Amino acid sequence: MALRAPSSLKRLLVLLSPHARSLHTHTHISSSSRRYFAGYYGYNFIARHSIHSHPQLLQEAVQTSEPKAYDFQAETRMLLDIVAKSLYSEKEVFVRELISNASDAIEKARYFALQGRELDSSEADMKIHITTDKYDKTLTIQDSGIGMTKEELIDNLGTIARSGSKAFIQQLQESGSSDPQSIIGQFGVGFYAAFMVAERVDVYTKSRLPGGIGYCWSSDGCGKYTIEECEGVEPGTKIVCHLKIDNREFADEQTIKDVIKKYSSFVGSPIEVNGEQANNIKPIWLMDPKEVSPDQHDEFYRYVGSAYDKPRFVLHYRTDAPIDLRCLLYIPEGKPGLFDLNRDAESSVSLYCRRVLIMNKAENVLPKWLRFLKGVVDSEDIPLNLSRELLQDSASIRKLRTVIQNRVTRFLFDKSRKDVESYTKFFSDYGIFIKEGILSSQEQVEKEEIAKLIMYDSSAKPNGEKVTLPEYISRMADNQKDIYYLAAPSRELAETSPYFEALKKRNVEVLFCYEPYDEVVLMQLREFTNRKIVSVEKEMRQDKETVDYEGTESSLRRSQANELMDWLKTVLAGRCWGVKATSRLESHPCVVTVEEMGAARHFVRTQFTQIPEETRYSLLQPQLEINPSHPIITKLNELRNSNPRLAELTAKQLFSNAMVLAGLVEDPRTILTSINELLELALEKH
Repeated sequence: MALRAPSSLKRLLVLLSPHARSLHTHTHISSSSRRYFAGYYGYNFIARHSIHSHPQLLQEAVQTSEPKAYDFQAETRMLLDIVAKSLYSEKEVFVRELISNASDAIEKARYFALQGRELDSSEADMKIHITTDKYDKTLTIQDSGIGMTKEELIDNLGTIARSGSKAFIQQLQESGSSDPQSIIGQFGVGFYAAFMVAERVDVYTKSRLPGGIGYCWSSDGCGKYTIEECEGVEPGTKIVCHLKIDNREFADEQTIKDVIKKYSSFVGSPIEVNGEQANNIKPIWLMDPKEVSPDQHDEFYRYVGSAYDKPRFVLHYRTDAPIDLRCLLYIPEGKPGLFDLNRDAESSVSLYCRRVLIMNKAENVLPKWLRFLKGVVDSEDIPLNLSRELLQDSASIRKLRTVIQNRVTRFLFDKSRKDVESYTKFFSDYGIFIKEGILSSQEQVEKEEIAKLIMYDSSAKPNGEKVTLPEYISRMADNQKDIYYLAAPSRELAETSPYFEALKKRNVEVLFCYEPYDEVVLMQLREFTNRKIVSVEKEMRQDKETVDYEGTESSLRRSQANELMDWLKTVLAGRCWGVKATSRLESHPCVVTVEEMGAARHFVRTQFTQIPEETRYSLLQPQLEINPSHPIITKLNELRNSNPRLAELTAKQLFSNAMVLAGLVEDPRTILTSINELLELALEKH
């Protein structure tokens, strides 16, 4: 409730006496009168603020009418408690909200001035002044904006959750005027956040419009407020927060500066804290990209990303459709650390709305795989909850994510074509995130957009020179329908792989994948621009070419090959699910194929330890394919009769070797159990 003014004599003594400071503690003045001087008059004694005082902060408001009490239109005290004291997750947010309101008031004054409206221009310095007072536990935020009439005080401060800024914008839109881009306020509950930390809030205001009268609005946040006329109020609005004891840290200058740096560094109006400007960094994401220098980007990147390196790539753009969006995104020059690779790592992109920080780590506006980006996203179309702290999971958010993701992938794809060297280095450092994007995406169209960015070694290029999928497709022969890849630990093993022999002979380009997860990525991708992505092992298994048994003199004849294959089925029973002859091999005696080799290898790496050995082969159902022209195979056929034991050991060893070569053996040491006996029999005659 408002306090009554002291007597005229006491007030005159305070205003005129050079010893006014002594009155503050003199015994014959009541404590209520002292509080009136400090709060209602907006008079913070000069002796305590001579260093940082601003003339406007020393305005003297004198009560000229009886205070009149009003009930909040939102009725109950419980509702006010919920809105003002339980809505925000962090108490410090009230500073952001009050600064946003002050900035809006200044922008409204500027807008009216541009429209030619008659205004009281007694304060031409459009700034936000903040004063802290540890002794009195007060925080004062004063703007030189448009101010409020008595009716506006009742409408804007007496109605919970009504936004004067939002109503202002709606009026302009209805009249056909443009929407002022610097108006911040959206929800109308920000002012009440002050009651989280204040036991009483006093608002001094005077409209800049002709005939403006000064008023003092006051409330303790318990369901009622008072309004009274005051003299000596400067045009604009001043809010005095009388802080609770346990929130007195908000009367500390450094605390307020830290909050401003976190939330309000880019507010359009200058913000002064005890006479010193606290927001000096330009919101360069709102500038024309052509006007921002590399040095400005370097400085802003280090600020917004809390980084010490420089940006590798800069993506700075604005779009109005399908969503209003301003983005300034950086890709770091340094390699990602272990914490960055963790999928639970926080985003390094901040979300702003009209220059005001909404979320420091904006999780929902970017897909998880783009967490390596740093920078700012600013959008007026983002649906926020009432406290402007949390995003609503809606179609608009999904649209926003899609728009940003598509723009980033298009930007990187352009880099891959126009700056191959830089992009190749980027992919070497950050390719794992792009592959994660393919694995985590649900839609095939989205997967393929991201897949434009992946790069692999190619059989058609020298070692180390990588190619993209669009490049691969551009070189495909007219009769080639599929994209082929081969998973191997290294290029040397890939080039000497038995699965690569036939395609190499036919001069078909094959992509070489060296990382275990590469195969999983390509299996998830499945196809690219209507072309299937096929492992060379699967292509070999699906081969229907007939074997020419008469091709060489040393080759087994058809009948010999059939007898040998029947014998191998018997010897390898329980492990081998089929034996066939193939014409695809030249320098290798045999290979093993399974229906889905990539999936089988992934299964072996992740699940084999939990499954008995006999069950493993039942699940894999490997097929042995032999080269009837190879010397080992022809000799094995002879040994079946001349040395059955040696033939059996040789057959089993050949099958084990093929399983290792295919990457289907979890522990290669298991194939060594009978090799000593094999060597002993093989060396008997020597």
